[in-house]
Amino acid sequence: MYSSRRVFLRSVAGTGLFAYGWLRDGWSAHVAAAQEAAPPTERPVVTAGNENFWFNIQQAFDVDRSIINLNNGGVCPSPRVVHSAYKRQLDWANHAPARHLWQEQDPQVELVRVRLARAFGCDPEELAITRNASESLQIVLNGIDLKPGDEILTTTQDYPRMLETIRQRERRDGIVMKQLKLPVPIESADQVLRLFEQHLNEKTRVVLFCHVVNITGQILPVADICRMARERGIRTIVDGAHAFSQITFQCADLECDYYGVSLHKWLTAPIGTGFLYVRRELIRDLWPLQAAPREKDADIRKFEEIGTHPTAPRLAIAEALTFYQGIGPARKEARLRWLRDYWAQRLSKYEQVKFHTNLDPAHSCAIATFEIAGIDSQALTQHLWDRHKIIVTPILHEDFQGIRVTPNVYTTTNELDIFCEAIERVIEKGLPTAEAPATTSPATTSEATEPATPEE
Repeated sequence: MYSSRRVFLRSVAGTGLFAYGWLRDGWSAHVAAAQEAAPPTERPVVTAGNENFWFNIQQAFDVDRSIINLNNGGVCPSPRVVHSAYKRQLDWANHAPARHLWQEQDPQVELVRVRLARAFGCDPEELAITRNASESLQIVLNGIDLKPGDEILTTTQDYPRMLETIRQRERRDGIVMKQLKLPVPIESADQVLRLFEQHLNEKTRVVLFCHVVNITGQILPVADICRMARERGIRTIVDGAHAFSQITFQCADLECDYYGVSLHKWLTAPIGTGFLYVRRELIRDLWPLQAAPREKDADIRKFEEIGTHPTAPRLAIAEALTFYQGIGPARKEARLRWLRDYWAQRLSKYEQVKFHTNLDPAHSCAIATFEIAGIDSQALTQHLWDRHKIIVTPILHEDFQGIRVTPNVYTTTNELDIFCEAIERVIEKGLPTAEAPATTSPATTSEATEPATPEE
């Protein structure tokens, strides 16, 4: 159920944001107009295509419309209200850091913890606020006790930084990483579950896998995999970098032991925010990434021991949650899938286009990856930027290549039309000769054109 405009604005007022002048940029008017455009009784699937509603939401973002950003899966711009809150909190800390940072702002993080836990559906004492999913998952992968010969099962499509973390433990501790190949695209949840079952053995101690696969957008059957692993006494670590606030779910739906999230993706929180969920009874035995005192052994906050750091990004998470909940989680998920279908269905009509994402709503949402036969994906990515100022992500994997497209709620249909027209010209005429690479080598996994692996 969606709250009415009056209920939503009252809930915003209750956060104290009015006192800080949060609505001075007119965002309240945008929300009010959006709510008027989509009555509370309107089904999310209907609101998904209601351009009057989403036009008003789009105005909440201060983005450069001279470029088209279709890589919101890497890191997403924050709405104006979130970015303003972040800057305000940063300025406040700078006035008297030793007092404002440690004595005033740090204690306020506890309310953010409560709000995040309520949104995720867990106990606040099971949720640590981190800087990204990579940090969250590295805490677990490095902190769980394993012996030489113990195996971690994961996939060839998991995030490169997580795979490197396991490889380091292989070198350091003598554990073993096993990887299975996910189908491209995935056909069914049962197909995935059978694959995991076939690769489990008496040496498997941990299973690591994505909730939403970052390079294809495929949604994996998390609860089924976790249930199967638990029956065998195996711990489950879920990479939720691309799931939280893209698709709707609750912690109880997952049945996992550990879950890591980046909040600067689909929640549109400030860059450098995330969280780690640890099942309460497992907190004591999981070592923190950085040392914490013994008295914190059973305290979720031991995973936040990173030394002096700005609190401003963490406090601005509250505004990001308010923005997300103001739209409505089901509405947002429906819109993201609608935007994906808007461009994907148009391009799927061309026989040269091959999708590496199962576009069935049960298997994906905002993210889709495709390739054009005979066209190098890295060269296509560069062409889209050089000629059209469109940002997409090249995916170069040992099993496939393509470009990943990830719009968000501020993306307009006009921008997607321009993207589709640019792709159609390439399908018809190919890339300009000067832009074609001398060789094509899709032998490595990449999520961006930068040489360094991007943050989760």
